[in-house]
Order: sequence, then structure tokens, then C-alpha cells
Amino acid sequence: MKTVILAALALICVTSTAEARQPRAWCDWWLARQKGIRDARLNLARNWAHLYGSPSRPQPGAVVVWRHHVGELVSHVSGNVWIVRSGNDGNAVRERPRSIAGAIAFRA
Repeated sequence: MKTVILAALALICVTSTAEARQPRAWCDWWLARQKGIRDARLNLARNWAHLYGSPSRPQPGAVVVWRHHVGELVSHVSGNVWIVRSGNDGNAVRERPRSIAGAIAFRA
């Protein structure tokens, strides 16, 4: 019985560490944590297009999804340019103007 309990504890520790570990491409991982979400399926940027929230239009606070990146719209600049906050932008969390022209979805 003691062996079973120790094995279960080891499995819990390994699973928790793997889920919490920052992946190499981490924009989606970072945004999920900002939103208080623990769902490994959201560790793939394009999955945000159908797994998070409801379809939306570009608006402050909406999640913007590109094929290989995800971020949060902060404010509109002009035309297709918005201030976007995202992780793994130049290997850092940044807030900067970006075009949303190639976005595949907006979710709120």
C-alpha cells in the first residue's frame, strides 16, 4: 500500500510540474495564466479560436488569435492597428502596436 501511495504522489508531482512548465513557444501558455485558465489545449495558439469565450469583434479586452500567436487587444490605434499585449513577443511580454489584418478569430 505504501508503494502505491508513493507512486501516486510521484505521478501527481510530475504531472503538476509538466503542466506548470513554460513551453518553448509560450504566448498561449502566458495568456491562459493571465486569464486564470488551466487547460493544456490552449497551449496551441489557434485553439483559442474555438475553445475560449464567444466569437467577438475587435474590442479592448478581446483575445486576438493568429495561426501561430495569441494576444489581448488593449486599445485601437487606427485601421487594422491595435495595441496588443502578448507573451513570447520577442521572447518577452510586450504591449505594442500590431496589425490584426491576419487574425483568424477574436474571442471575448
